[in-house]
Amino acid sequence: MKVIGLSADTWIASAALVEDGKIIAAVAEERLNRQKKYKGFPSKSIDFCLKKANCSIKDIDYIVVGWNPGRHIRRYNHRFSNMPRWRAEHLYAIPNSLMQFFDDKEIEFIEQELQFKDAKCKIVYIDHHLAHSANAFFLSSFEEAAIVTVDGKGENETATYAVGKGTTIKKLGSTDFPHSLGLFYGTFTEFLGFRPDSDEWKVMALASYIKDENPYYEKVRKLIKVLPNGKIEMDVSYFNYYLHDQLHMFTDKLVEEFGEPRKKDSELKQKHYQIAHALQKVSEEVLTDCLNYIQGVTNLNKVVVNGGSFMNSVFNGKIINNTKFDDVFISSCPDDSGISIGAALYVCNKKSKNCKRYPQVHNYYGPEFSNDEIKKTLDVYNIKYEFIEDVEKFAAEKIAEGKLIGWFQGKLEFGQRALGNRSIVCDARVASMKDKVNSAVKYREAFRPFAPSILEEYREEYFDIDDNTFVPFMEKVYMIKKEKQKIIPAVTHVDGSGRLQTVNKEVSPKYYKLISEFNKITGVPIVLNTSFNLNGEPIVCSPKDAIRTFYSCGLNILILGNYVITKIGNTMD
Repeated sequence: MKVIGLSADTWIASAALVEDGKIIAAVAEERLNRQKKYKGFPSKSIDFCLKKANCSIKDIDYIVVGWNPGRHIRRYNHRFSNMPRWRAEHLYAIPNSLMQFFDDKEIEFIEQELQFKDAKCKIVYIDHHLAHSANAFFLSSFEEAAIVTVDGKGENETATYAVGKGTTIKKLGSTDFPHSLGLFYGTFTEFLGFRPDSDEWKVMALASYIKDENPYYEKVRKLIKVLPNGKIEMDVSYFNYYLHDQLHMFTDKLVEEFGEPRKKDSELKQKHYQIAHALQKVSEEVLTDCLNYIQGVTNLNKVVVNGGSFMNSVFNGKIINNTKFDDVFISSCPDDSGISIGAALYVCNKKSKNCKRYPQVHNYYGPEFSNDEIKKTLDVYNIKYEFIEDVEKFAAEKIAEGKLIGWFQGKLEFGQRALGNRSIVCDARVASMKDKVNSAVKYREAFRPFAPSILEEYREEYFDIDDNTFVPFMEKVYMIKKEKQKIIPAVTHVDGSGRLQTVNKEVSPKYYKLISEFNKITGVPIVLNTSFNLNGEPIVCSPKDAIRTFYSCGLNILILGNYVITKIGNTMD
């Protein structure tokens, strides 16, 4: 069974093709059309998936959308549906009119079939949070687990509880809009002068600069709580995000409580750091309460989590210590880009007897380019290059010399983090590298931290981490051991933490070898890793993207496959 999952009209549109439970291909539309956080229909992504699977749309058994329009069909009166303005509106108007004959208030899912002369297309629409749940559970190795999803908003739900077992997911409860932890965090992101649904990373980074309790904690704490039944409840009188005609996500009441909001690009003051710290602390407490609630209900010791709120890697690293769960799984794509994978996996598990579970060990599902294809691109642009056989050793030597490297290898990663195939890498031992990459390459705020990529067998030597804990998708933050912080200052955040990536030899052989060669030279099994893109742009996908980005920033060397390009003033030796 071949199933295409779609994330469309949500943050970061994408498509994924799954065959009997195995991901064959997946890519976010933004990587292909070069429009950051593109929300439209993922046409290019579908085309890539079909080509990768060597099939046509006629060979697809189901197309699954991770949004259920049936949730928006209600028993509205005739003014909305009896007289469609456009005949295609019958697709809505007739189901809406039929609602009067049913007692159920909501449509569980919708299934359509487009019948052509020589082909047919079956389309299934499932709940947004069900797709999040499927992404979380079916990509895990757990036979049974509790499931928690939290984000800004699905059709009406903003958080759900469920249990996954085998090939089934059973929903146990939910929180409904307008009560939303995701939009709660987004509101304060806007209040602090950043872009909601985009810059929450920045707020999370700011929060680390405050170590002690501050006067804003109680002010934030009183705005949100988790009820005994697991539902999140907010004092919505402080928020405007559910009123779409309002200029801001917050009301005047919130301004009265916290003072004037920060203007974009204005100076960050102590107050802003304190509000960010209070927001992060309260959000962590709410998520902890949610997780402890579902653990108490299910009595399970394993949990999978998904949704935009679990892009909060600082909290993710605390789940085991803060809750009664013994094990947690977070996929490479808990955000909306992963809805396509979750939707496809859900229907595949539901409809196919041949569907198998394939636990996620990597996120390399996107386009890849051979050395021949790379060479053709370089020749078209008349770029001087050198072919180097042992390119990993060469890269390690140049990193040890202080060079900033654009590293382009293999298949494009799926998810918001580059994991060694579309990465910028440099020396984590040199403190100034952090400022250099922020200012000369990423063009972003100086307070933003970078991630350490570490050979997985050294993780306990450098991080306060359990011996059975691996972090393959850069999804969790852990404290760096005090005696090691001075060795890798470029990836040590102000609070002594690092959002690490543990690198496995079998999963990422080329990236593993690069770091191994660097370790041979320096005695340090870690490099600084950040995504290969400029601020405000998607991660590079093709050699063309990489070349343009390379010549638009302060990178010293670009390595595409086995081809090495340097700028004027840099030499190969």
